[in-house]
Amino acid sequence: MTTATQSEYRNLPVISLTESPANPRQVFDEPSLNELAESIRAQGILSPLVVRPKGQHTYEIVAGARRYRAAQMAGLEYVPVRIAELSDAQAVEVSIVENLQRRDVHPLAEAQGIRALLNLEEPKYSIEQISAKLGKKPAYIAAHLKLTELAPAVAEAFAKDEIGVGHALLLAKLQPHEQQEALAACWQESYANGSKSKSILLPVRHLQQWIEHNILLELAAAPFPKDDAQLVPEAGSCLECPKRTGHNTLLFADIGANQPDSCSDPKCYQAKVEAFVKQTVAAKPKLVQISTAYGKPSDDSVAVPRNKYVVIRQDAPQKKEQRDWPEYKTCKYTAEAIVTEGSEKGEMRKVCANPECPIHHSRKRMQTDAAFKAEQEKRRREEAIAQATGLRVLKAVGEAVPVRLMKRDLLFLAVRLTSMLDERKVAILIRQHGVAKPKKSEQPAKLLAEFLPKAEESKLGRIAVEAAILLSMRGPQDTERILREAAQCYKVDVDTITAKVKQEFAAKEKGKAAKKATAKPQPKAVKKSAAA
Repeated sequence: MTTATQSEYRNLPVISLTESPANPRQVFDEPSLNELAESIRAQGILSPLVVRPKGQHTYEIVAGARRYRAAQMAGLEYVPVRIAELSDAQAVEVSIVENLQRRDVHPLAEAQGIRALLNLEEPKYSIEQISAKLGKKPAYIAAHLKLTELAPAVAEAFAKDEIGVGHALLLAKLQPHEQQEALAACWQESYANGSKSKSILLPVRHLQQWIEHNILLELAAAPFPKDDAQLVPEAGSCLECPKRTGHNTLLFADIGANQPDSCSDPKCYQAKVEAFVKQTVAAKPKLVQISTAYGKPSDDSVAVPRNKYVVIRQDAPQKKEQRDWPEYKTCKYTAEAIVTEGSEKGEMRKVCANPECPIHHSRKRMQTDAAFKAEQEKRRREEAIAQATGLRVLKAVGEAVPVRLMKRDLLFLAVRLTSMLDERKVAILIRQHGVAKPKKSEQPAKLLAEFLPKAEESKLGRIAVEAAILLSMRGPQDTERILREAAQCYKVDVDTITAKVKQEFAAKEKGKAAKKATAKPQPKAVKKSAAA
């Protein structure tokens, strides 16, 4: 028997060979095997199989299972082999290296082989050691190891080549319960004549951006303390969590490149938010609980709805007229509050929730301050005119967009741009283009995503440009500037639109005033006495 550093070449009977259960290649392509079998019939086996003794006259194939199967198909009785005395670890290592040097091995098989090497009891391998042994970067090894943790539906789609290795590597970084949702984001439904025709696999960069916007949660904005290991004991501290992109830089080398330190497990993040809110309310029972959610609160909600309180801003007014705005003022009713319902759950605020406050609550204030009432009306009118003008300009710019790109390109642009919009801006596009009004439990973004594949090319072009404009609007300060720039590009007359909007508002206000005057009861006439 040879030593570990020696090997012996000979021809062995095919019947004396058995395949290794640790072989990372578990799937063999039948047409490819037939081609190899034809080649073997013509030229024989050019590269010997690597085997190791497993018993008397029995040998286990370490490398060359595909050649072994093709030799059987070709009807060979003997095959050339290299016999080597190898330990289990060495056998797995040789098998993996041999497969990595071949182009046709599926990444799932490669990942299973690397996992088998990492799981060996003796000798023990680290990712860095495997990296050096296989000539791959540690980040490559760490990322491919995660392929063995793909959710069943994702692994099946990958094995069938319905998604690429880039998609699979990104999905593997997510928690199993998030992979299914992210898998659906890999495709875009294609419609022809109003009916679904096929699913189009989107580029890997689309999935990466979708994950950054829909899965990863920036930890800097988290309301709970990241170093508290007892907040949710089973989760531990965020600082030591391998699901944190900043901690597991080896795994999240690509996702974290353009993303702040983030949590990749939304369920765990939400559990910590819930625990923090519960803990904070228990420690400070006098905290005002508020909601930032839209719509009618549930009957059992103890949170003050958003229209029943005023948030006191902590920043200084940027403009002179802002100094008189109620949100920049404090009152004797100002109290500390915590958001217990809504997207900002867990965040702390300073609020006034007393309806009798003459400073922060409009009904009481309007009864005592006519001047303030007039100012508020003026503000509302200016904001309404500005919003109506903006929507009108946006629509006019959209109508001026020419149809030049192919529908496929326009659809891609529209999908990508609209996916980055917040709910309010998505609602604007839905109204602009007559999409059905979302039901109470329906997300506007989902409604728009279903509408886009069915839209005509001209509408897709308009939506893409309008979405780009909306994305550029970071705040009220630059909204007018961005709209004017877009209007200038598409030769839209903003001044004419503004004047028309003002005329419409003036006509509406005049109509309301006339209606109010008509509805006002007239004083009864005094009856003349009969003597008169």
